[in-house]
Amino acid sequence: MGRAALLLLLLVATAGRAGVSAAGGPEVHSLRGSWRLRNGNGSVVLRGEVPGCVHTALHRRGLIQDPYYRFNDVMYRWISLDNWTYSRTFKTPFDIKKWQKVNLVFEGVDTVAQILINNITLGRTDNMFNRYSFDITSVIKEVNFVEVRFLSAVSYAAEQSRCHKAYSIPPACPPPVQKGECHANFIRKEQCSFSWDWGPSFPTQGIWKDVRIEAYNHYHLIYFSLTSFFVKSAQQWSLEIESIFDVVSSKPIAGLVTVNIPKLQTQQTFGVKLQPGEGSIVLLVNINKSSAVEAWWPNGHGKQTGYNMTTTFIMEAGYQIEKYSKAYFRTVELVQEPIPGSPGLSFYFKINGRPIFIKGSNWIPADSFQDRVTYDTLWLLLKSAADANMNALRVWGGGVYEQDEFYNICDEIGIMIWQDFMFACALYPTDQNYLESVRAEVSHQVRRLKSHPSIILWSGNNENEAAIASNWFSIPYADREVYIKDYVLLYVKNIREIVLAEDKSRPFIASSPTNGLESVKEGWVSQNPYDTHYGDTHFYDYNNDCWNWTVYPKTRFASEYGFQSWPSFSTIEKVSSTEDWSYTSNFSLHRQHHENGNDQMLQQIGHHFKLPQSTDPIKKFKDTIYLTQVMQAQCIKTETEFYRFSQSEIIKGEGHTMGALYWQLNDIWQAPSWASLEYGGKWKLLHYFAQNFFAPLLPVAYEDKGVLYIYGVSDLHADRKLTLRVIVHAWSSLEPVCTLAKDGVTVKAQSAVLIYMESINNLLERCRNCTRKSCVITFCLVGEGGLQSPTNHHFLSSLKDAVGLEKTHLSASVSQRDDVYVFVLQTTAIAPFVSLDVGHIKGRFSDNGFLMTEKKKVVVFYPWEPTSVEDLEESLTLTSLVDVV
Repeated sequence: MGRAALLLLLLVATAGRAGVSAAGGPEVHSLRGSWRLRNGNGSVVLRGEVPGCVHTALHRRGLIQDPYYRFNDVMYRWISLDNWTYSRTFKTPFDIKKWQKVNLVFEGVDTVAQILINNITLGRTDNMFNRYSFDITSVIKEVNFVEVRFLSAVSYAAEQSRCHKAYSIPPACPPPVQKGECHANFIRKEQCSFSWDWGPSFPTQGIWKDVRIEAYNHYHLIYFSLTSFFVKSAQQWSLEIESIFDVVSSKPIAGLVTVNIPKLQTQQTFGVKLQPGEGSIVLLVNINKSSAVEAWWPNGHGKQTGYNMTTTFIMEAGYQIEKYSKAYFRTVELVQEPIPGSPGLSFYFKINGRPIFIKGSNWIPADSFQDRVTYDTLWLLLKSAADANMNALRVWGGGVYEQDEFYNICDEIGIMIWQDFMFACALYPTDQNYLESVRAEVSHQVRRLKSHPSIILWSGNNENEAAIASNWFSIPYADREVYIKDYVLLYVKNIREIVLAEDKSRPFIASSPTNGLESVKEGWVSQNPYDTHYGDTHFYDYNNDCWNWTVYPKTRFASEYGFQSWPSFSTIEKVSSTEDWSYTSNFSLHRQHHENGNDQMLQQIGHHFKLPQSTDPIKKFKDTIYLTQVMQAQCIKTETEFYRFSQSEIIKGEGHTMGALYWQLNDIWQAPSWASLEYGGKWKLLHYFAQNFFAPLLPVAYEDKGVLYIYGVSDLHADRKLTLRVIVHAWSSLEPVCTLAKDGVTVKAQSAVLIYMESINNLLERCRNCTRKSCVITFCLVGEGGLQSPTNHHFLSSLKDAVGLEKTHLSASVSQRDDVYVFVLQTTAIAPFVSLDVGHIKGRFSDNGFLMTEKKKVVVFYPWEPTSVEDLEESLTLTSLVDVV
């Protein structure tokens, strides 16, 4: 018997029960719960929860109103400008003498603080995204007093900016319309907490994640991660398992590690040796070739299979550690290669060798106060993304690296994540201290997150390459080199180096938008990062008519684009009072953080709809809200469909679009914004439209020089023979004017193909009595086995010019069926953009905002909380375009 096997037998015999706290295992004691909180001069003292922040503590104790109410973001500025201290006394729950090392560990401190225990300073924190561990072995007593003395993030950022004397690092302050704080780029904190064009300024202070004491002997496991690889030469999956330990023993510790994945009949044991200090073990486990491995697939492309895995560490120095985790198998490639008939390079993702069209949106923090973001909050928002046929979200670089639960849910429901590092719309300092802090942040976050199959890309920053290339901050040409050098130092020589060393399983890009490999070739800052022939683009245009598809870039990948709308009246009502309920009230202007945003919405509405003229101010406000949502939904539908039908064609060197991520998914508060989900999770009309424009099978129409083109767009994995049904309706009648069925239409797998073209004049001639203004076209694809696309529409004129649209009588009857509610709608005339709203009742409909061309339609309501038929009937408002006066 070899020494290792003998050692294993001995260790198994003596290790006691499995699990981390086996005999001699570490003691872990959380300090979450109630702490004492006081402001700088001691005039405010209260209890505060940890994890938590000062604002939520004050609100819970009734010392302030809801920070989101009316103008409180400005009224409560004093909270962020004060310096707060968290403190508590705790008894040590173990015998101190038994342990070689005791640490005080903070998973997240927001942001600048001095940490003391028993009046001894342990150290300082300056980075919200870092994990801090302090050795308290020599200072811990039986009863301890721990203090976290915060410094105002606003004052700290201003001071850091003042100290940076060599040259300025723009932007100094946000635009006045945002009512924000200055120098966010000088502090490693959620950038949008100093304000953004969709959010308020609430620079929080607090202990925002877990804090605990860890006591251990010999060694302690700090990070544990696994990433999968497919080895082509061997046609075999393998797992790389990395474990990082703190080893307190003065000499190396030997032992055995056993990895067991029962479902894949894979078990391997490795002899290992840990070195003193921070010891790392990397193991490569080859998966049994005779086991059929099910890969992890994005939503809509297959299952999200994961395998239970146990990793057991048995070291000679004592206790056994048993780590339970899920192993997922998927590969990701970012393909950037020449395209026949086009200059430039492609930019698309292959998952498990299959090109996938990326459909989704951009994620911002779900609340200004992270302790209010619960598992339920995340589940509701992410499930709503999946329910709208999304397969991806971009975690945007001005927020936070999301909590573990966020990525766990994405793993479970198949939402791919484009993960930015937290740098956005600014230039950043690169002094030694700053870079050290960023390096620690990046390695911590990559180690924490890299096990998640949902993350498919690391991206260095949001829009900072473009900021330099397009000279957003009016930097004199002579000084440009200084900033380019800083840029390369931060994102390439630091962040990229760490990512490549820590994680070889997924691609990295330095910025978004970027020209990808072309940007690299041009020294990481390309002349035009918005070039449609490379990489990804961000595109916003509020002046041109959004129904005109020719204004949109035929890009390789659209990672940001969008239009604003207002949230529902029921959402606004919670944070406003009666005098606020008008589009031009002080409140409405205060809530709009994007320059001229409210006017831009009206301008965009005015292209195609009549603006509300009601003399009743509240009706006028509600009508305007409704129209902003209709306009936003229709605009983003037009743009997204353009990106989807551009995936398989190259026109004048442009096309092969393989991603559409609109801006933005969710809201941080109740205000006008680009979001499709309101604060609280309510679906705007845009989100219902997204469910259709991201459908796996969809006919898409556009018009060019008087000719109607219909494309069949498919994310399905097989070609389908289908029937295209085109129906022409006169606005004045529920009976179709004419119907055309085209059989045997082949819609190719994972592509967009032209399936129908005809001049509008011909079509209207065949459908007698029709003009552009009096008729509308709807169309859908139908196949065998119940396969059907959503019904799509194409307007032949602006709806403000529509002839024959009548005032309709809309009615609904509501009944309960199991745990859902059925709404049977009836109309007396064609009704465009029919919206069902049940006010404060939480839930979503199966369809909303639709064009109703039949007498009867059935819509299902999925409640998110208990409700009743009576409550729903009482709360229901039915609106269509003709109700706007």
